[in-house]
Amino acid sequence: MINDIKKDAETRMDKCVEAFKNTISKVRTGRASPALLDGIVVEYYGTPTPLRQLASVTVEDSRMLKINVFDRSMGPAVEKAIMASDLGLNPSSAGSDIRVPLPALTEERRKELIKVVRGEAEQGRVSVRNVRRDANDKIKALLKDKEISEDDERRTQDEIQKMTDARIKNVDAALAEKEKELMKF
Repeated sequence: MINDIKKDAETRMDKCVEAFKNTISKVRTGRASPALLDGIVVEYYGTPTPLRQLASVTVEDSRMLKINVFDRSMGPAVEKAIMASDLGLNPSSAGSDIRVPLPALTEERRKELIKVVRGEAEQGRVSVRNVRRDANDKIKALLKDKEISEDDERRTQDEIQKMTDARIKNVDAALAEKEKELMKF
């Protein structure tokens, strides 16, 4: 019973850390990355479809993404979807390919992005702590129902706290890495 609760908490905490890392991977760092366009959805014959399913996205150089649309008639729709996104990108058609130049980041924009990333990190920490709270509530319920002893409860809560501390360190490490990446010129 206790092991199930710990295993569940560990899995959920890992998912929280992964979700945070996934979120910050979409934040621009001045380098071109296909992951930048992962969140873009294009209307494909009336159905919202992820860009990844309609085209291949490659890095042409450090400041240019190249999109090769599988269905050529979808080119304008892909361009519109990229412009409509909040990424601030202006794609241009070049024959059968769409090129997306990434403008250089200004100091002010870098600081704004760092604030955004720090906010996401705090959300990640909060979600890890929520998992800890849920697990501790389940442990307390077991103690109340007299299914475990007070010693087991204390020991399990300490283990869950150690898991929480480790996951928060992971979030902080990913945050520090992203901040360093953002401040590079």
